[in-house]
Amino acid sequence: MFYKSFLFNFMEIKKVYKSPFLGKDMAVNFIRKIWLDNADEKAHAQFIRFSRGTFENRAVISINKSKIIKLRSTFEFANDFVLFLAELPNVNFSGVILSRENLGEIFLKNGVEIDESKKKGLFVYITRDVSSKTVAEIKDKIYCMLLDAEAPGISLKTKKKLPKPGKSGAEKIDGKFCILELDEKFYKQFHEDFLFGLPYEFKKAKVRHTFVISDIILPKGEKDFERIRLDARKKGKIIRQAEVDGNIIQQEKAFEA
Repeated sequence: MFYKSFLFNFMEIKKVYKSPFLGKDMAVNFIRKIWLDNADEKAHAQFIRFSRGTFENRAVISINKSKIIKLRSTFEFANDFVLFLAELPNVNFSGVILSRENLGEIFLKNGVEIDESKKKGLFVYITRDVSSKTVAEIKDKIYCMLLDAEAPGISLKTKKKLPKPGKSGAEKIDGKFCILELDEKFYKQFHEDFLFGLPYEFKKAKVRHTFVISDIILPKGEKDFERIRLDARKKGKIIRQAEVDGNIIQQEKAFEA
């Protein structure tokens, strides 16, 4: 086994990973957004629950590659997998959507069948026949999409309850929270967004991240404690380690999100 450690800078990522599929310098994977120095509100939302400290085994993804690409991941990628699949043709979704906003009118307009309830300040929608068009309409309004999908060459299964913190305050790591299978014709797009920095050809790989949060930047002038919690930005670094066919690749990136 050998060890390789390197740090990509912004221009290198732009040069190598500009995806015509996702548009110029675009990504759905929140980790890649951070590597592109393009952390948005979706990336920020991934860090709301974290305080200062070091958090290991986050955003874990395991890949077996053949003619069918088989992927297993932790819950952090639930939204990103849906957004990725929504860019592919003829994909419909069903499952649970959580939102802080009332999405009932959007679902009604788009003919989506729903069962609606509200828990702990969140609207909970059990949905059927959610189109990619509807996903595009709600993607900036949702808290989490715990959805399944079936289409030619595509299968996504996602657990329908978010992981609960353990007694120590840390979530139990569930590496099979999302199970995604893709035909090899979709591999190039997936590699560009989720497997950047890894060799293109391999048999097995596992990528995991350590979040090192050194500072919390509070919103100026805000008095409401809930808004402070939701809007506070986290600053630190992400250590991204991949084991690819027995070889270790490590990258590191400073971030604020």
